[in-house]
Amino acid sequence: MSQRLEDIEAIRQLKYRYCRAIDMADMALLKTLFTEDASVCYVGGSYRFEAQGRDTILEALSYAFHAEAVAMHHVNHPEIELVSDTEATGIWYLKDWFLNLKLMLITDGTALYRDRYVKRDGQWLIQHASYSRIFEIVTPVTEKPNLTAHYLAAHGRQLPA
Repeated sequence: MSQRLEDIEAIRQLKYRYCRAIDMADMALLKTLFTEDASVCYVGGSYRFEAQGRDTILEALSYAFHAEAVAMHHVNHPEIELVSDTEATGIWYLKDWFLNLKLMLITDGTALYRDRYVKRDGQWLIQHASYSRIFEIVTPVTEKPNLTAHYLAAHGRQLPA
């Protein structure tokens, strides 16, 4: 039982690091969280993003979490199932908020993540991450908000003008 609990906690920490890395555009950290053959499928009310391969995923995420974005991803209520000693699945409730200053849009919503994990060399990694929206609200912003802190402005990818 002790090993099972340790594995579940390791998967929880993995997912929490994933959310932090996304919101901070920490591609170096994200690279350590995915398998090389990872895949993602994120389905919202106004988009569907699918990618195969860790490098492809990271490149796309670096453009999504750019210097003109503000992001917050919060996951909770994990339902983690250990399928074997080296495989697991997880369902997570996501609450996210995203401000795109380039497009002047706020996306606010919730979704359910459905992930697959594998344990390689003693470390749990994301093999597949997906979510589908429970709700999504996209709202135009008429004027730039008075951001008094904006981490991605300094650390996100600079987009061409």
